[in-house]
Amino acid sequence: MCMVQDGTKVLLMNRPDKRGFPGYIAPGGKVDFPESIVNGAIREVREETGLIVKDIIYKGLDEFCEPEQGLRYMVFNYLATSFEGELLSNPPEGELIWVEIEDALELPMQDWFKRRFPLFFEPGTFELSFVWDERNNETIGQTIKNYGVDKVKIHN
Repeated sequence: MCMVQDGTKVLLMNRPDKRGFPGYIAPGGKVDFPESIVNGAIREVREETGLIVKDIIYKGLDEFCEPEQGLRYMVFNYLATSFEGELLSNPPEGELIWVEIEDALELPMQDWFKRRFPLFFEPGTFELSFVWDERNNETIGQTIKNYGVDKVKIHN
């Protein structure tokens, strides 16, 4: 995932229900083998928005684990603060809008993205890890860390 920032605004896309993860979200997607994680993020931004990001900073990792299924899903998060190009007139993943950072959390978005959103703009690098119990529909463990800012918080 790559948050694209232009001054006090960020670029978000409004994903329709049919695309999965409906609501406002930053550009992102899967990494194509054998490309690097960062090159995957740069490519996804270009494919989904038309922009070519230039200054890109690794901001952190958000992972979700479900032990019963043996599932681990990892999202590498980047912040791009410069770019070139023009927005696509017909973007493939949903409508693109520039929104003030301070107003973004008022938009409809997935809870996991809402939790992660402010971390793109804080100093340091974040790590979020959640262990999910699918059977009981609850989080059974989490680690939340912002390196260089606070201490590790582990909840069981």
